[in-house]
Amino acid sequence: MRTRKQALGDMNIIGAKVEQQRKAIGMKQKDLLAQLQIRGIDLNASGLSKLEGQLRGVADYELKAIAESLNVSLEWLLGCDE
Repeated sequence: MRTRKQALGDMNIIGAKVEQQRKAIGMKQKDLLAQLQIRGIDLNASGLSKLEGQLRGVADYELKAIAESLNVSLEWLLGCDE
C-alpha cells in the first residue's frame, strides 16, 4: 500500500475516512469513481485524490453519494458517531 506524499489539507473533514473505508473494503479509486458516476456524480481521478487528501471541498450531494458508494452512514463520514 502506498503512503501519502503530502500532509492532509483542511478543505474537508471526510477525506481521510473516505480513503480509509475505500481501502478497507478493497476498492480502488477507479471503482469508487464508477460508483459515483452511477449515482450522477461526475468526479475525475484528480478530484477524488484531492478530496481524499482534504485539498478540495465536498458538496452535500457528493457526500451522500460517497456514503452510499462506500456503504457507510453520513454520520460516520462526518465523525458524528464517535
